[in-house]
Amino acid sequence: MYAIFENGRKQYKVCVGDVLKVEKLGKKVGETVDFPVILTADEKGIQTGKEVEGVKVVAEIVAEGKDKKIIVFKYKPKKNERKKQGHRQPYAQIKVTAIGASEAEKPAAKKPAAKKPAAKKTAAKPAAETAETKAE
Repeated sequence: MYAIFENGRKQYKVCVGDVLKVEKLGKKVGETVDFPVILTADEKGIQTGKEVEGVKVVAEIVAEGKDKKIIVFKYKPKKNERKKQGHRQPYAQIKVTAIGASEAEKPAAKKPAAKKPAAKKTAAKPAAETAETKAE
């Protein structure tokens, strides 16, 4: 079974046990994070949209850090304009622990409803009386 979830305008395809880098989440190492699912696929088939509304990817934050430095170099020819910058993108490394419906959204066992006392029935007028009132 695998699922596709979205984080930081990027979509990730994951299975249980996968370790991957996502955008920095602002949480501490060891905390769990839930991501809403866009698509799931298993032996039953593929589900999307309303079929996966309550499904979540549960993951644990393993580490935080920064990626390799990239060099951003901008220049305009024949103008002697040059600009060199570096950038290191912060990330959170997560490990997927579960894929499925969250605990709060799973249907709870329903208790049988208590029977209400029957409402009193109003006495119906005899059919003969109603026919006479219509004739008048």
